[in-house]
Amino acid sequence: MYIISPSILSCDFSKLGVQVEETGKTAAKYIHIDVMDGAFVPNITIGPCVIASLRSHSDLVFDTHLMINEPIRYINEFRKAGADIITVHAEACADLEATLKEIRACGAKVGLSIKPKTDPETIRAYLPLCDMILIMTVEPGFGGQSFIYEAVENIKKVKAMIEEAGLNIPIEVDGGITVDTIGVAAKAGAEIFVAGSAVYKKADIAKAVSDLLDSAMQAGNN
Repeated sequence: MYIISPSILSCDFSKLGVQVEETGKTAAKYIHIDVMDGAFVPNITIGPCVIASLRSHSDLVFDTHLMINEPIRYINEFRKAGADIITVHAEACADLEATLKEIRACGAKVGLSIKPKTDPETIRAYLPLCDMILIMTVEPGFGGQSFIYEAVENIKKVKAMIEEAGLNIPIEVDGGITVDTIGVAAKAGAEIFVAGSAVYKKADIAKAVSDLLDSAMQAGNN
């Protein structure tokens, strides 16, 4: 099953609640929420209070991506705010195992992400602790970037690692996902697709989500 997770980073923030509600009327299953601290990545976005304010506007899964240093400090706050999946970066955690276990302990699903240049082998030992792996297909920090095709190899490698371990963990991809690139990611093994501009910069977001799903399914079935 393929899932589209529209990224609110590309929303009109003056209409954020309205656009999140509109997303719930599309075929999307998740809402992707990018949290940036200006340290791990060169940008600052939102915190738990914004997530809490959006929770009443949507029943979709809040797919919360923490691009922050030492996220273990804030995991419980994000869970209390309404995060359903909490994804942290392998590169941002001094004690990655403890961080992943903290996410599990607070009742959220556990996501683990790597940047395009990070060797997937660095996360092999942590796969049993995860519910989802997020492969970045751009350098994290800003929306609207172009898909890095070299990162497709990371998708393939992680997919192989998951299968070798006998696990059933979906792979999410984030960065430059459009109707033209989603098929490449789907063929490589991705099942969850974060799309920002390809959804919220379109006049009809429901059609945009459907078009992305169609492109993923066509590629995955070939």
